[in-house]
Amino acid sequence: MAAGNEVTATYYIQHHLQNLTFGYHPQNGWSLASTSAEATEMGFWAIHLDTMGWSIAMGALFIWLFRKAGRMATTGVPGGLQNAVEMVVEFIENLTRSAFHGRNPVIAPLALTLFMWILLMNTLKIIPVDYFPELFARLGVEYMKIVPTTDPNATLGMALGVFFLIIYYSIKVKGAGGFAKELSLTPFNHWALIPFNLVLEVIGLLVKPLGLGLRLFGNMFAGEVIFILIALLPFWAIWLLDVPWAIFHILVVTLQAFIFTVLSIVYLSAAHEHH
Repeated sequence: MAAGNEVTATYYIQHHLQNLTFGYHPQNGWSLASTSAEATEMGFWAIHLDTMGWSIAMGALFIWLFRKAGRMATTGVPGGLQNAVEMVVEFIENLTRSAFHGRNPVIAPLALTLFMWILLMNTLKIIPVDYFPELFARLGVEYMKIVPTTDPNATLGMALGVFFLIIYYSIKVKGAGGFAKELSLTPFNHWALIPFNLVLEVIGLLVKPLGLGLRLFGNMFAGEVIFILIALLPFWAIWLLDVPWAIFHILVVTLQAFIFTVLSIVYLSAAHEHH
C-alpha cells in the first residue's frame, strides 16, 4: 500500500507539472503529448499550449482592465479600479524615474507592461492546484498548467525580449563601434587586456537574460511544487498549511514581478549610458 501510495503521489506531482504540449513526435507526427516522455522527445518542435494560452489571456486582461479604467476615468471621486490603476502607474513612474537615467519614452510603458503582465500571471498561482486540471480533464484535456511563469520557456522568452532591447539600445545610443569599444576596454582600459575584458563583459552580458528568466522561474516553480505537495496531505492539513502559504505567496508573486521589472529598467539604463 505504501508503494502504491508513493506511485500515486509521484504520478500526481508529475501530472500537475506537465504542460499541455503540441509538437512533432518522431513516431506520432504532429500531435499532443500524452506523457512527459513524449513531450521531451518532441524537443524543439513543440509548443506549450497552456503557457501560451494563459499568458495571452493575462496580457488581454491587463489591456482590458487599463482600457476600462482609462475610459471610466474621472476628475471627481475615482472608483476602485481607477484608484488601483493610478497607484500602479504612479508606482512605475516613480520607479522608472529613480532607476532609469536616460531619455526614452518607451521605458516607462515597457516597465508597466512587464510588471502588470508578470503580476497577473503569477497571481494565477493562488488558484487551488486541482481546480483547473480537473475542470479541463472533464473537457477531455489531459494536462493543464495555468501559471505561465512556472514554465522556463515563458520566463526566458520575456528575458530574451529585454536582452534584445539591451543590445538594440546599446548600439543605437553608443553606435556599433562605441558598444564594441565598451565591451573590449571595460573594466581595464588597455589594449593588451582586450581579450580578458571581452570574456568578462560578454559573460556578464549573457548572464543578464539568464538571471532574469531563471530567477522568476525558480521562485514560481518552487512555490508551485509546495502547493502540490500540500495538496497531497490530509484534508485538515491542507487548510492548515495551504491558506498561510497562499497568503505568504501574495507577497512572493508581487516581489518577483517587481524584481524582474526593476532589473530590466536598470539594464536598459546601463545600455543608454556612455562610458
